Amino acid sequence: MLALFQNLGTLLLLALAFPFNCIVVLVALLTKPKLPQATVAKAQNILISGGKMTKALQLARSFYAAGHRVVLIETDKYWLTGHRFSRAVDAFYTVPAPQKDPEAYIQALVNIAKKENIDVYIPVCSPISSYYDSLAKPALAGCCEVFHFDADITKMLDDKFAFAQTAQSFGLSVPKSYKITHPQQVLDFDFSTEQNKYILKSIPYDSVRRLNLTKLPCNTRAETAAFVNSLPISEEKPWIMQEFITGKEYCTHSTVRDGELRLHCCCESSAFQVNYENVDQPEILQWVSHFVKQLGVTGQASFDFIRAENGNIYAIECNPRTHSAITMFYNHPGVASAYLSSQPLKPLQPLTDSKPTYWLYHEVWRLNEIRSLQQLQTWFKNIRRGKESIFAFNDPLPFLMVHHWQIPLLLLDNLRRLAGWIRIDFNIGKLVEFGGD
Repeated sequence: MLALFQNLGTLLLLALAFPFNCIVVLVALLTKPKLPQATVAKAQNILISGGKMTKALQLARSFYAAGHRVVLIETDKYWLTGHRFSRAVDAFYTVPAPQKDPEAYIQALVNIAKKENIDVYIPVCSPISSYYDSLAKPALAGCCEVFHFDADITKMLDDKFAFAQTAQSFGLSVPKSYKITHPQQVLDFDFSTEQNKYILKSIPYDSVRRLNLTKLPCNTRAETAAFVNSLPISEEKPWIMQEFITGKEYCTHSTVRDGELRLHCCCESSAFQVNYENVDQPEILQWVSHFVKQLGVTGQASFDFIRAENGNIYAIECNPRTHSAITMFYNHPGVASAYLSSQPLKPLQPLTDSKPTYWLYHEVWRLNEIRSLQQLQTWFKNIRRGKESIFAFNDPLPFLMVHHWQIPLLLLDNLRRLAGWIRIDFNIGKLVEFGGD
């Protein structure tokens, strides 16, 4: 019954917003501004995955603006992505979910690459698909370049414990970390000798429990036991127990070619990140540059850092995929070159006039959390000085179709199945559900 009201109520709210969204998009369409596109000596065909996510749309627009042709793909479940209607997208395909049928997924990539004469495949991975895109590299080698890590690197970066060990071996700073495969390991740990508390994080991606920052040990041993025993910890699904360092958190996006940092941005972070504003953190830039140089790899990575109260920085984890903070490059003309050029380049950062990016429907949803005039003023400030991440006046259809086609169809499917959800993530274009993708 709760799922029924949850889905119907949200569909009603989106229906109320539809006329306003539609008016804005119609005005933009009637003015028919051209999506600017540069002339390039050798235009390339670029294949981009993760079509439901804003970061894929941003990359599509960046490559199109630089004079290239963009083909967008998504898994079958998200055939309805609103980004397929972007003026930057020349063709759209769906592919099988890689975790369900890896061979079919890889073969679909090969078929599309051959049909569309793809020059470069740039995966905009979901947490699940990043490893399968690495497995696809050998099969795609004869068709196109794959701008992604090899399977062993992806596996290491995706493993929070293995990443911490690797960074430490490079002489870089990380919190104390322990691999946990059984709750008893936590109960047997001697917390009395530690200055800081610890938190538990699932090594396999967990879209729900990743926001749980329960500090260990709890007030009593019984509470600690109850908490750790409630988690699905096992040999097959290991967790990392990591020192909790108090300080300010940051997230980054890094584009790397042959160990050279090509594109970098850094933002203040939060548990559910939907606002991005570039901040200058030279120590973090240096940390990332040193790490990727030691690996000597090509691909995209997202790092999470914390600056402790004493000023030291620590890398918390790394995800081998594109970060949504790349939306801050919406007006940067050099993004395509950062990916494609074989010439050495200094790492590009967002332009000084780049505005902070946000998602309007997330911000509207947040209005029900405002409890003071100061919070309301901060909300208006974020809207006034920022840029909506999906909307572009010269490419308006994705803004309409994501919010009033893509998300409503997902809600209708959940309504049909009487399935609930935890939150709507307009940024990555999906409903976050227990056991979801």
